[in-house]
Amino acid sequence: QVQLVESGGGLVQAGGSLRLSCAASAASGGTFGLYAMGWFRQAPGKEREFVAVMSGSGGTTYYAGFAKGRFTISRDNTLNTVALQMNSLRPEDTAVYYCARYRYTVATMTSPLRDYDYWGQGTQVTVSS
Repeated sequence: QVQLVESGGGLVQAGGSLRLSCAASAASGGTFGLYAMGWFRQAPGKEREFVAVMSGSGGTTYYAGFAKGRFTISRDNTLNTVALQMNSLRPEDTAVYYCARYRYTVATMTSPLRDYDYWGQGTQVTVSS
């Protein structure tokens, strides 16, 4: 059983930055790099939406339109972690942010949610105006 734990959320003013981190449990063993890792978010009353995804090797990334140029996904396969650097935050970025493991090595922005097999508990990001 793989556990994903997000951290780094909080309250920030518009224009500010936050760095989210997601750590995979030791149960993932040495296989963390075999799986693409993604970030999603869900605002109150809205559906969960794709933010960014990075392939297992880190060589391929995809971003949602709202994230391009402001958010950066990265990973460290030696530490079993994936991060999301968020800059120029806007009030509309307020949401619970989740990391998730994709069941294959490469994912795209249209890869179905059902193919993400492990999810973290989420971390709240609140951007004040």
